[in-house]
Amino acid sequence: MNLTNSDTNLPAGTNGMRNTRVLISGASVAGPALAYWLDRYGFAATVVEKAPALRLGGQAVDFKGEVHLTVLERMGILEDVRRLQTGGTDQEIVDWNGRRLAVMPGEFTGGELEIRRGDLSRLLYERTRAAGCEYVFGDSVTSLTETADGVHVTFERGAPRTFDLVVGADGIHSNVRRLAFGPESDFVRFLGYYYALVGIRPGFGKVPTMYNEPGRLVSTGGPAAAAFFAFASPHLDYDRYDAEAMKRILLDAFAGMAWRTSEIMEAVREADDVYLDSISQVRIDRYSEGRVVLLGDSAYGNTLGGFGTGLAMVGAYVLAGELAEAGGDHRVAFRRYEEAFRDYAKIAKNGNAGPFLAPRTRRGIKARNLMFKLGPLFSLMMKMTDRFATNITLKDYRPLVRR
Repeated sequence: MNLTNSDTNLPAGTNGMRNTRVLISGASVAGPALAYWLDRYGFAATVVEKAPALRLGGQAVDFKGEVHLTVLERMGILEDVRRLQTGGTDQEIVDWNGRRLAVMPGEFTGGELEIRRGDLSRLLYERTRAAGCEYVFGDSVTSLTETADGVHVTFERGAPRTFDLVVGADGIHSNVRRLAFGPESDFVRFLGYYYALVGIRPGFGKVPTMYNEPGRLVSTGGPAAAAFFAFASPHLDYDRYDAEAMKRILLDAFAGMAWRTSEIMEAVREADDVYLDSISQVRIDRYSEGRVVLLGDSAYGNTLGGFGTGLAMVGAYVLAGELAEAGGDHRVAFRRYEEAFRDYAKIAKNGNAGPFLAPRTRRGIKARNLMFKLGPLFSLMMKMTDRFATNITLKDYRPLVRR
């Protein structure tokens, strides 16, 4: 990205604020959540998404603690999320013969409020689209050039446009971060594990069930048909948009595994909906560069520890609120956003769910299972997650709402 480091402010918009034209890259959760708040404060949000349509699949995500629920309530979607919640069902951990070894409580996997990511994404999209936010699917940013008039943006398919501000809400493999900050290898640290979600045909039981062998986990059943996999691995080079390549990786990684794994892998062969990614960690010393700012996994990429969606929703609330409070002055707003959020986002830097989900030794698997049988240890772990989820003081930006 070519930055001029200019401090020139754009002329105030018709609502009295500067920098009202905002491009958001990414239409999963963080992007539409930010678009919602920006619209309420009088900004004009455009969301661009590489996928050809809204992605409605994915795993269940959860919210926990007063901070998460307060943000949902202030957005006016808390009751909608409750209506769509999946329930946080207990999950059985079994041996190779299907005998139950332990139970992972639903309160651990599903927090206080659990919803499928696709349902949450659709809810946010429908709210913001109805409010007039612009969505562009099937396109992606190819360059960012900061000028005295804002940020000149070129796209893979669409005509170039100029925006006042650009937000990278496009995940741990953020395209905006690459263009504005530098190559992914400078900021993303691989943690030695991969995970996958595969939409398979129903028929693997009504009770969510997981089975482990050293360095490998397969989980299926329950209200969603998606199978979940986690496995230890060296770094893999593959096309994240090639479903057949991802299937081959999974088939190789889980070959010879006991329990019902061979039957599940046959269903994987037939599946159309496949998502495979690394468990990785974003390490970056700042969230903004000029008129470009990062939000969600692009800035504080989660390590599959159950905090990613909460961080994205709270981050969107804080970023939009600070922009409104600063009258669109991005230099002030971006600084305040980072000051308010960096400590809260530390949970994404300190975890790695891989060794918990798929311990590399049989002893590690037994120790993990034992934790769920020991009440005091489990209670302590739940208290720690609650503390992480509420470790921020929320400002009330609602008096700044313009529409």
